[in-house]
Amino acid sequence: MASSTVEDYLKRLYMAQQEAGGSMILMGQLATIMGVVPGTATSMMKALADSGLVQYEPRQGVRLTASGEQLALHVLRRHRLVELFLVKVLGLDWSVVHDEADVLEHAISDRVLERMDAVLGQPDADPHGDPIPRKGRLRTREHHSLADCPTEQAQRVVRILDQNPEFLQLADRHGLVPGATVTVAAREPAADTVRLRIPRRKPVSLGLSAAAKILVEPAAPRSRRS
Repeated sequence: MASSTVEDYLKRLYMAQQEAGGSMILMGQLATIMGVVPGTATSMMKALADSGLVQYEPRQGVRLTASGEQLALHVLRRHRLVELFLVKVLGLDWSVVHDEADVLEHAISDRVLERMDAVLGQPDADPHGDPIPRKGRLRTREHHSLADCPTEQAQRVVRILDQNPEFLQLADRHGLVPGATVTVAAREPAADTVRLRIPRRKPVSLGLSAAAKILVEPAAPRSRRS
């Protein structure tokens, strides 16, 4: 069984690769992500390379092997199912469960994990809309954000990219949670703002950088009653 430190490295490396489009991750970048000095990150990558979990190239960077990716996805699955369990079953606020899941993801067995999955109804996403890996695969879709989606068209919030508690609390206050409907009324690039309309709420303005962290898809039209 991999240690919690190894699992953390693999999970963070997987997420960094996803953001980089699959490119190799430089050691300085990985060290920053992990909060360690470059020498520590390099030593860990050499050890993981010896275990067949990463491909390490001096001065070029590192990427996960197929085996490393499978282990990273399993850790990510644990993390996101735990987050959803903490919210749906234990009633914790969605803004605090990320750090809790970082600890618990290393402690639960596969048997407990699969029972949690069954109790939750085999969900596709965690409380923030992040997809939950299943059968060693992570299904993702390209989405617009509130910073670049069409204006004056109803959108459904599908994912919040920023897990910072303060940002999640801001999104929650304005009803910008997965499943919510929102319409971009206008964008004002000169003022760096996006004006939003949210049903049964007052209009709100967000900065473009904040709007870019909220992913959306076109809302399904309401069915008309005959």
